[in-house]
Amino acid sequence: MRTPFLFLAMLCAPLVQAAEHWTLNDQFDQAFTLDDKTRVVMVARSMATARLVNNAVEHTPEGYLEARGVVFVADIEKMPSMVAAVMVPAMRSANYRILLDRDGEVAKGYGGDRESVQWLEVQDGKVVTEQRYSDLPSLRQALVKMAGRVAGG
Repeated sequence: MRTPFLFLAMLCAPLVQAAEHWTLNDQFDQAFTLDDKTRVVMVARSMATARLVNNAVEHTPEGYLEARGVVFVADIEKMPSMVAAVMVPAMRSANYRILLDRDGEVAKGYGGDRESVQWLEVQDGKVVTEQRYSDLPSLRQALVKMAGRVAGG
């Protein structure tokens, strides 16, 4: 009698597990919660990697990342408060959403390093593949490939 129930419980367990969802505010203090529409999380843990992301997307149309299910997380935990006081308002001129990880907790949860941009493909809030980019052509190419996947279905 227990065996069928145990078997059924084992089959249903992956469906019941809660996804690793988090919430961060963007540069406009608007909350964003990782959801099932998110396909890629890009994480920059330094000023250099944040500049790399900016250079890759600054000339794209507004909504480019969102249309592709891509979110950009900037780990600003180590940014001195005086610098953050100037930089965060300056980020408001970007035509894309920048999720600010002020405590570094989201970025730490994904591991990574400070020398590359993490490109984390996610399904149901869980990372399924990880890539790292430290040069502009490669990061731009990843964005182009993502655009092709969105257009192709």
